[in-house]
Amino acid sequence: MIPSVLPTYSRAPLTFVKGEGSWLTEADGRRFLDLGAGIAVNSLGHAAPELVAVLTEQANTLWHVSNLYNIPAQQKLADALVDKTFADTAFFTNSGTEACELAVKMARKYWYDKGDTARTDIITFSGSFHGRSSAGIAAAGSQKMTKGFGPLLPGFIHLEFGDHAALTEAAKSPTVAGILVEPVQGEGGIRPMPDVCLKGLRDLCDEHGILMMLDEVQCGMGRTGKLFAHEWAGVTPDIMMVAKGIGGGFPLGAVLATENAASGMVAGTHGSTYGGNPLACAVGGKVMEIIADDAFLAEVNRKGGIMRQKLEGLVASYPDVFESVRGTGLMLGLKCKATNTDIVKAGYAQGVLTVPAADNVIRLLPPLNISDDDIRMVVTLLDKAAKSLSSE
Repeated sequence: MIPSVLPTYSRAPLTFVKGEGSWLTEADGRRFLDLGAGIAVNSLGHAAPELVAVLTEQANTLWHVSNLYNIPAQQKLADALVDKTFADTAFFTNSGTEACELAVKMARKYWYDKGDTARTDIITFSGSFHGRSSAGIAAAGSQKMTKGFGPLLPGFIHLEFGDHAALTEAAKSPTVAGILVEPVQGEGGIRPMPDVCLKGLRDLCDEHGILMMLDEVQCGMGRTGKLFAHEWAGVTPDIMMVAKGIGGGFPLGAVLATENAASGMVAGTHGSTYGGNPLACAVGGKVMEIIADDAFLAEVNRKGGIMRQKLEGLVASYPDVFESVRGTGLMLGLKCKATNTDIVKAGYAQGVLTVPAADNVIRLLPPLNISDDDIRMVVTLLDKAAKSLSSE
């Protein structure tokens, strides 16, 4: 008999009933150091007092009206995002998957309105993840994502990650509307795109008049030590997907765009029942206020440096378990020699939560405000997990 919850997840035998900061409490009372943060969602930790306060205040005032009306919290958050980024405009969604749907529509509508109706293709890359909607799985293109879900949404050109020659050739096609890439692949195994490559991508898009589309759902909102990861390369996109960390645990996403790129999205071309609701935007506004602060981002860089240094020591101590450290800021990965899921399970036994990814990597995505003491505990617990595997 099928369970009442559709079994699309292979769930760990853990049931968490409370969260505080970087820690979760299991139903049986055990405490776990959370290095997944809801997969880069709980950017300020569990039950962050500032977010609880603003959510409670908004909940006592107004939950939902509809985008048929002006929503002050939504306008305030849009203004903050526009002020801090390349963007001229924002549309709010409930998730990164929804943001992907709009980004694809926006790029295609842009060219349609310009009369270049042949430009519908979007170039994407192996190892990518853009959500699990029809557009998201078609964009990623991997068999794991698409098998059994055909016919797939057409209009995507899939290239190997890092194949510059293929990208240069594909960009010449008069059917290409945009190039979609994650500055740091998350599900793909914490694979950063080098700054020089992001710069080259921007130049390539400019050369051929292509829209540069970035998916910063996982790597954005301070995760790499900049508000958005592309800032390290000194480039700006035309369209960008945002979600996960922007809501600090409350469902919220957004598409940010330049006025030019968004020009086709006029009244009636897109909508959302819940997107940009007062509750979500009140929380998102407080998250932005905290994370966009230069001093906060400097701390993310400092803590990321400390954690990386300690993880390098862990790799050196267990060469049969770990191979290398990847990533930047507090978006880090351990490339494993042992099976990554075995390491994740060994972590459960020691009270530490990590998240597996492709290329035999485990992801470390702690709250951005993790304490120095908890960073030290990270390595202590991972050391115990590695030791349990190394001695087998």
